[in-house]
Amino acid sequence: MNTPLFAITPYDQSVYEREIRDFLPDRLWDVHVHLWKRVHLLPGRGSFRSIDWPFRVADQNPAEHLLETYRLLFPGKLVQPLVFGTPQADLEATNAYVANVARTHGWPALIFSHPRWSAREFERRILEGGFLGAKSYLSLAPEYLPADEIRIFDFFPPSHLDVLNRHGWLMMLHLPRAARLRDSVNLAQLLEIEERYPHLTVIVAHVGRAYCPEDVGDAFERLSTTQRLMFDISANTNDEVFEQALRAIGPRRLLFGSDLPILRMRMRRICEKGRYVNLVPRGLYGDVTGDPHLREVDSPESDRLTFFMYEEIRAFRRAAERVGLSRADVERVFYANAADRLARLGWSDG
Repeated sequence: MNTPLFAITPYDQSVYEREIRDFLPDRLWDVHVHLWKRVHLLPGRGSFRSIDWPFRVADQNPAEHLLETYRLLFPGKLVQPLVFGTPQADLEATNAYVANVARTHGWPALIFSHPRWSAREFERRILEGGFLGAKSYLSLAPEYLPADEIRIFDFFPPSHLDVLNRHGWLMMLHLPRAARLRDSVNLAQLLEIEERYPHLTVIVAHVGRAYCPEDVGDAFERLSTTQRLMFDISANTNDEVFEQALRAIGPRRLLFGSDLPILRMRMRRICEKGRYVNLVPRGLYGDVTGDPHLREVDSPESDRLTFFMYEEIRAFRRAAERVGLSRADVERVFYANAADRLARLGWSDG
């Protein structure tokens, strides 16, 4: 790119140099990256049973933008992504684009699947695209289901899980339901998946969407018997949640993920009565008055807002220090765990 995709301020540079560069290993695996082009997006994004604020940050994330993002945010590091599309886009177009980009750049990729596909079609699409598994989303569940009643099996049907399990493929899982990780239905189905599909690699995204301590409940106690469920830390900045996860399941089942492009956002996240609020610079993301998850702040507070990406890593560092993680443990979370899991899927990062 001829010009930077976004600006890096002296404050951003100081955060990276003081708190992030030496904390991270030289190589990173980012297991949670959305790729799409603007032309792939479907009209009427507000009807997709999903939040809309991420599109205030970026309405596309082609491969060129991703590479530029890594260059700007992680000087001196080599970052490799696991990529997939977005549910707000035409799945045919975005899956074809992701497959082509993955082949071109040598990146592992997941198909973005639709629950209405038959098991045979699901398997065929994965094989033909060279994907290592699948990502899906609650917005693709049958339209007659109220959003808060959607279950995992409504957008990842058992017939699809049978295919993933048979091949030993990967499932990137965004938990549904308002109670997030602590929801009893979610927990019951996670335990069922662990028991019924022993060859399936499951990555529970965003630490189960537990963005505030109130989202955890007794989840980690109930999941303490699991051996294979993994969790990525993408788009989460809560050090208390990270600490609970580290103490419950340890660093070998946690993975670094970003959820780019939204982690380019300038923000700081707070929790109020169990609900997350992203504090953002006034005017940077348009009119946010109707969004309960966004709140504008003014200078001088806004001058000390850095990237969502850095806030996630800062939070994990605080948790890691309280738990007493070694450098080897940190390297596992940010690189080795993903490298090992992808190698088991037949992937080599060279």
